Amino acid sequence: MAMDMNRMMKQARKMQAQMQEAQEALKTQEYTATVGGGAISATVTGANRVVALQIDPDAVDPDDVEMLQDMVIAAVNEALTQAENDANDRLGSITSGLNIPGLM
Repeated sequence: MAMDMNRMMKQARKMQAQMQEAQEALKTQEYTATVGGGAISATVTGANRVVALQIDPDAVDPDDVEMLQDMVIAAVNEALTQAENDANDRLGSITSGLNIPGLM
């Protein structure tokens, strides 16, 4: 019984180290989404920070600012979704097969 507990604790420490490593890597990973046929491009990090936003000057129509705003929101949200999906994939692969409440 003690051997099983020791083995389980060793695996838990290894998994915790892998999770920390993956989380640190995700913080600097960048995700870019483009909308409007390339008119708007947003880049975010895995830490959910917008680090770049490009707007094609042709996309700026003073008579339709609302569409520009919608495209910016769509690009940022898509990039954030990419970051979230990547985090779920990476962190989920570390904990796959485990059913530990509160871990993920």
